[in-house]
Amino acid sequence: MGRFAPSPSGRMHLGNLYAGLLAWVRAKSKGGRILLRIEDLDPLRCPKSFAYQIIEDLQWLGLPFDNDNAIVWQSDRSRIYEQYAEKLRAAGLTYPCFCSRAEIHAAQAPHASDGRAIYPGTCRHLTPDQLTHKLLERSPALRVIVPDAVWSVTDKHYGTCALNLARDWGDAIIQRSDGVWAYQLAMTVDDGLMGVTEIVRGQDLLTSAPLQKYLFTTLGFAAPDFFHLPLLINTAGERLAKRDLAADMSTVKARFPQPQQVIGYLGYLAGQLDKPEALTAAELAAVFDPAKLPTQDIVVPAEV
Repeated sequence: MGRFAPSPSGRMHLGNLYAGLLAWVRAKSKGGRILLRIEDLDPLRCPKSFAYQIIEDLQWLGLPFDNDNAIVWQSDRSRIYEQYAEKLRAAGLTYPCFCSRAEIHAAQAPHASDGRAIYPGTCRHLTPDQLTHKLLERSPALRVIVPDAVWSVTDKHYGTCALNLARDWGDAIIQRSDGVWAYQLAMTVDDGLMGVTEIVRGQDLLTSAPLQKYLFTTLGFAAPDFFHLPLLINTAGERLAKRDLAADMSTVKARFPQPQQVIGYLGYLAGQLDKPEALTAAELAAVFDPAKLPTQDIVVPAEV
């Protein structure tokens, strides 16, 4: 069972489409099913209008999902996340955190290889008096304690990724100070409950996989397999983003009037075709060979 889980913080671009297409193709090439989930945890950043636009663009591309007309919306699942957060609390694995991002950086916290500040555990050992005082000043986030131990995954494309969670990640936020549930908890709970057996996504999330495996295991789920994809990048070496208007779906549709043209172009970029040629997603799935997928990120020409 696979899934595609876009965040509707803007209209999809070519990179999002590539990730969704290859997740779909990977699942179907093995005779599997794939579900669509809308990761709209933050209502301010992820309005319904963007989500409906994503669904419309996926329908235009011709990607049928296996949700039986019941797309999973994370904005509807807060009570479920609360139940699993309570499971972590009951196990003594959570604590309130009052540190802002600026304070973590100011404390010269160590940084991961991806530039992310590693939380040094500042609030883990607050006394009851300190906790009472801080609660009067601000609302806390909620963190989960991670072990001082190595957790590893064997990615289906990039091989072994191993991290000491305490040293290389730090205690992770599972609920923000404004009450919004964080990605790490919501994604793990949803994939566990939806029966996802393989996660296909961009390689920028590869280092999240050991942490997520720990959360899957701790919450009582079987950890899925992981298959990470090389990213689509622009000629400056930057990952395609929603701000890149040249890769926006409106531009993509103008450049490729037929969805089969987009699928063929993305299949070519992903090393599955010798040249761009129009074909359906099902036809791409029939010839999909993961061994042909490059490991280096893929440069998209500026004219696309």
